[in-house]
Amino acid sequence: MTWKNKLRFGKAPPTPARPSGYQALMDLVDDGFCIIQFIDGPDGPLSDYVHVESNSGYERHTGIHGIVGKSVFDVSPLDGAEWVKIYRRVLETGEPIRFERRFAEVDRYIEVSATLAGKVEQGRVAVLFRDITERKRTEQALRDSEQRATRDARHLARALSAGAILGTWVWTLDTDHFELDTGFSTAMGLDPALPASSLTLETIVANVHPGDRPALMEEINRSTSGGVAIAFQFRVRQADGQYHWIETNGRLESGSPRIFAGVLMDLDDRRAILEERDRATAELFQLNQTLEQRVANQTAKLMEQEEALRQAQKMEAVGQLTGGLAHDFNNLLTAIAGSLDLITSRLDEGRTNEAHRFVAAAQASTERAATVTQRLLAFSRRQSLQPAPTDVPALVHGMEDLVRRAIGPEVSVSTRFAPDTWPAMVDGNQLENALLNICLNARDAMPDGGLIEIEADNETVATATEHLATGAYVKLSVRDSGSGMSPDQLAKAFEPYFTTKPSGKGTGLGLSMVYGFARQSGGAALIRSQLGEGTTVELFLPRSAQAAETTTPAADTASAGDGSGATILVVDDEVLVRMVVAESLTDAGFKVLEAGTAREGLALLKAHPEISALLTDVGLPGGMTGRELARAAHEAHPQLPIIFMTGYDDEAHSGPALAGAEVLLKPFSFDVMVRRIVELTARA
Repeated sequence: MTWKNKLRFGKAPPTPARPSGYQALMDLVDDGFCIIQFIDGPDGPLSDYVHVESNSGYERHTGIHGIVGKSVFDVSPLDGAEWVKIYRRVLETGEPIRFERRFAEVDRYIEVSATLAGKVEQGRVAVLFRDITERKRTEQALRDSEQRATRDARHLARALSAGAILGTWVWTLDTDHFELDTGFSTAMGLDPALPASSLTLETIVANVHPGDRPALMEEINRSTSGGVAIAFQFRVRQADGQYHWIETNGRLESGSPRIFAGVLMDLDDRRAILEERDRATAELFQLNQTLEQRVANQTAKLMEQEEALRQAQKMEAVGQLTGGLAHDFNNLLTAIAGSLDLITSRLDEGRTNEAHRFVAAAQASTERAATVTQRLLAFSRRQSLQPAPTDVPALVHGMEDLVRRAIGPEVSVSTRFAPDTWPAMVDGNQLENALLNICLNARDAMPDGGLIEIEADNETVATATEHLATGAYVKLSVRDSGSGMSPDQLAKAFEPYFTTKPSGKGTGLGLSMVYGFARQSGGAALIRSQLGEGTTVELFLPRSAQAAETTTPAADTASAGDGSGATILVVDDEVLVRMVVAESLTDAGFKVLEAGTAREGLALLKAHPEISALLTDVGLPGGMTGRELARAAHEAHPQLPIIFMTGYDDEAHSGPALAGAEVLLKPFSFDVMVRRIVELTARA
């Protein structure tokens, strides 16, 4: 076993007993001192350390109080890993180190000496340090000053060589002595060979333009007498006989003797640039007058084209949806209408025995229509869901026989579930429908047989995406070994009535229903596929904070004639629906009260306290929905059983209709409706 393997501590071992007076002796040391103990940390063995001893100098030099017992990440969360790296080198090599470093968290510079404390196996390092912040700041200030001086000299030399500065002058006022460089003399139109003894102010300004000379002399007098800086532009005639624009800048230096010094700067190029700039600015201004209008026109045109494209895409999607709906419902209505015609014909002819066959055909078409509308409601996220804590592995296990029968013997099914899979908050019945739809799609992609793998895992999303919010999810994956999809097909996979199957082999509503169900449940449906490499559909279902309940299906003992005179309130704005519901309940022995709006139903509830159950549509006219009626009824009669009949729930996206309420999805079996009401009233 190496020393690294030996050095693994869950926490710092106890500090050995020290001789009496040890701490007092250490506190006499002016420098900061501490002993650190390496321990295992978040990044593995020896990735953290704890301060096990310190003296009073530690706080003086760092400003940190009570360091003993704290880890490096307690005092230096951002830079802790670097401190660990530095001191671990001492532990690994046994060699002392000395360095200077900035202690970022307290904004101080410290000079550090570190050496091994005891044996390597003990994992301890002794650290001695002192605050050198002031020294560092003084050194930095000196370096900055030297850099500025060097930079200023370099800039002046470059300015002189580039011609931006024409020349310099120094005028000692007390002796009236001038020191001019060659550049200054040339710029002022003077002979550079003139001796300094012959120079006077009048000589120097002799070539200044007569119109500028009085103002220049006034500025010079004001600056030399008042100590203000001079910055004045004027024209001067040079050796070529032409007047050139220059600028003088200078000031009176403080102290004695009094010295007035400065520079001359060339303005010809600058003025030419300014004139060109003014001309360009005028042209640009003129261009801008029309540019804004041109940009506005172009922007408006682009927005019109973008809106036209969005509208075209919308209409294409609506056309695809309505075309598919029209095709399906025309077929279904043809079957229903034809069956009804034949039933009427057989009844008129007295051939009642033959009518049952056409009744069954009409019922089958009705069930198919109900399936189409239910899938569309799922896609639009307007179906009524009853989410509850659901054990996803148990649900899948319970469906395995059904799935195998549905997909046939040519396709094998395997399942794998993560240990301790979380419960999901989801409508179990709709999850079964979604899983069956996915498996049927997978089967159709494997006409020659293949494999379907169903898996469930826990998934935590730390960063939100366009599909998923942050949170905890149960991920249910269905992977097949089929033909896969192209990128174009994959982009449209969740669109209603889009299918890659041959005509008559599928409606294209299965995956769209899965997508809408997952989104309405608070999760997402994602699909990955490549041609020839199969397809994977992933359902992300929100985790439930409650454990899934194990329920045993109740025995179906209720019959269609057990109403026993109980009073049922039926609320539906559709007269024909209300009529057949009431008739079915009356045949079952119930007394039925009817209402066309929620407000009428609420009035009947108040007038008839004997009402045993409320059966209401969700979408009702008159400004009060079935949801609101149910809430008002529940507040007045908490024990009143409530059943929702719904074909389209505009508020389904906002959650369950009412906790504890039953839901019947239109169209429903009237025998099932009666049986549910008998069960509810029997328990009430």
